[in-house]
Amino acid sequence: MKLWWPHNEALYALLLAWAYTGRKDIGEWYEKVHSYSFERFADPEFGEWFGYLNRDGSRMWTAKANGWKGCFHLPRVLHRCYQLLQGDIS
Repeated sequence: MKLWWPHNEALYALLLAWAYTGRKDIGEWYEKVHSYSFERFADPEFGEWFGYLNRDGSRMWTAKANGWKGCFHLPRVLHRCYQLLQGDIS
């Protein structure tokens, strides 16, 4: 099973690592994780991310929130990524 939160955290961690090091390979990994995450987890019709995927990348459930997944984590990660891209890495 592929979970939403490791992909959230990987986006920020990779972008932060790239911002500090400028390493091309880290930037390429960020692009891969970003593409996969937004192609598979994101709901293009209603927004937010689905929480859980099967190993083949198909959706396991249609629920987007439960006792462990709410609406806080994704916006936080996206906001932090935005800040990094704006040059605020403090």
